[in-house]
Amino acid sequence: AEVHDSGGFAWDAVRREAYANDQGSPLTLIAVTAKSNRSKSDKDPAQWMPPADDYRCQYAAEWTSTKLRWDLAADEAEREALLGLAAECPSTTVVYETAS
Repeated sequence: AEVHDSGGFAWDAVRREAYANDQGSPLTLIAVTAKSNRSKSDKDPAQWMPPADDYRCQYAAEWTSTKLRWDLAADEAEREALLGLAAECPSTTVVYETAS
């Protein structure tokens, strides 16, 4: 739902399949517990953050990387949450490669 709401609704079937099967980034899939996955659901960083405080900077960077990689938009609440996290995480760098 997050990808759809962030611009993925306009993707053709080829692009949707490329996103769903993205093996080009090590950030694509991160193993988590079922409880954590249910807790997060389709929420963005304005609505949900990992319970482990020491992982939040990395999570925000990886979230941002994925949004940039796939040219997805962020709504205002999400943008504000990410900017707040960026201020709290001055040594965290966002690295991404545009998806083909």
